Amino acid sequence: MVKQLIKNGLLIDGKGGEPKKEQIVVTNNESIIYVGPESGYTASGEEVVIDAAGGTILPGLIDTHVHMMMEYSPLSTRLETPFSFMYYQAAEYLKNTLEAGVTSVRDALGTDLGVKKAVEDGLISGPRLQLSINALTITGGHGDGYTVSGKEVDLLPSDYPGMPSGKCDGVEEVRKKTREMLRAGAEVIKVHATGGVLSATDHPEFTQFSLEELKVIVEEGRFRKGVKVMAHAQGAEGIKNAVKAGIHSIEHGIFIDDEAIELMLENGTYLVPTLLAPVAVLESAHEVGMPDSAVQKSKEVIEQHRASFTKAYKAGVKIAMGTDAGVMKHGTNLRELGLMVEGGMSPMESIVASTKTAAECMGWEDKVGTLENGKLADVVVVKGNPLEDIYSLANNDNIQVVIKNGKTEKNLL
Repeated sequence: MVKQLIKNGLLIDGKGGEPKKEQIVVTNNESIIYVGPESGYTASGEEVVIDAAGGTILPGLIDTHVHMMMEYSPLSTRLETPFSFMYYQAAEYLKNTLEAGVTSVRDALGTDLGVKKAVEDGLISGPRLQLSINALTITGGHGDGYTVSGKEVDLLPSDYPGMPSGKCDGVEEVRKKTREMLRAGAEVIKVHATGGVLSATDHPEFTQFSLEELKVIVEEGRFRKGVKVMAHAQGAEGIKNAVKAGIHSIEHGIFIDDEAIELMLENGTYLVPTLLAPVAVLESAHEVGMPDSAVQKSKEVIEQHRASFTKAYKAGVKIAMGTDAGVMKHGTNLRELGLMVEGGMSPMESIVASTKTAAECMGWEDKVGTLENGKLADVVVVKGNPLEDIYSLANNDNIQVVIKNGKTEKNLL
C-alpha cells in the first residue's frame, strides 16, 4: 500500500458538524495521516491522487446488525444446497457489502472465526467483522428451528465445528452456552430476548429468558475483558428485561414503550432499529419463499416499528445503524439511512448513526467511524451530496470509491 490523497470533494467527517469544502484526506498504509485544508498539507510527490470529482468524502460506513453467511432463500433451495456452498456464497455477500461503502459490520449470528480470518488475511474481500458466532435462544423461541410439522429447519446450519448451537434453558445452561460462544471466538454475545418475525412458533411480543438468565450472559461477557451483549428484543417486556440486565444494545425495538426508553436513557443503551428488515420481508416474500407467518407478522409490526423508532429518536436514545442484512440482499444496506430520515432524523444524523455512533456501539470508536488523524484508513467517496439526497446512497453506482485499511477496494472514478 502507498500514500493516497483524496481531494476535490465535500468532506463529511462523521462527527455531525457542517460539511467542509477544499479539504483533503491523506492516508499512508493503513492509517489516516492528514485531514484538513489542502493548503495545510505539503505533498511529497509519492501520493496517489484520487479526485473525488465534486462528490462527497465520508468515513467508511458501519452496519451493526448483519448476517454475512446468509440471504433468505426458499426452504427447497436450502435443502438442496450442500453445507460448504454457503462459504462461497458468503464471499460474494461480503464483497457486495464492502462495495456498497460498508467497511465494518457486527455479525449478529452465523459467521464463524474462519470467515473473519479469511477477510483479515486477504483471501476474500469484505468489511471488517465483529462476530457473535451464534445467538442464544430458548427452546421453542426465536432461533429454535422447530416447525409445526415437528421437524427442525434452521435458517443456517449450526452445531458444527466453530459454530455451537445456541439453544439453552436455565441459568447454568445459559452460562455454559455463553462460554461456548466466547470459546468459539465471539467478540460480542447475541441473545434472543423476545420472539421474532421469522420464527414459526413465537411472536415478537413474547418474552424469552428470565432477568436472571440475561444477567448471567452479561456477567460472563464482563469477565472476558468487557465483551458486550446485544439483544434481539422486540416486545416491551423483553426490551426492559434486557436493559435491566445490563445489555449493551437493543436490536429492532419494535414495541418499545416509554418506560423502556427511560431505562435505555438511564443506562446508555443503544438502539439498533433495523427498519429495513420488515420492509424487506414484505418486498421479497414471494420471490424468496417467506413463510406466511413472517409476512403476516411483518404487516402487523411495520407501522409500530417506525413509530417506536421515532419515539426513541426524539427522546434522545443513542441510535446505531443496522439493517438485518441477510433477511434482505447484502449490499442494499444503505437503504436504512433513508428509512431513518423518514422516521425523523436529519440526513446528517443518519450518517452519524452509520459512522461515529455505530463505531461507539461496537467499541471501535478509537479506530473507525470518523475521518481523523491516526484512525484506520476507511474512506468512501460518493457522487453528489447525500445531505441533499440521502436516498442516493442506496444506489451502489453512486458509491464511487471504497478504501478499507488503506487499500482501494473499489474505484469507479
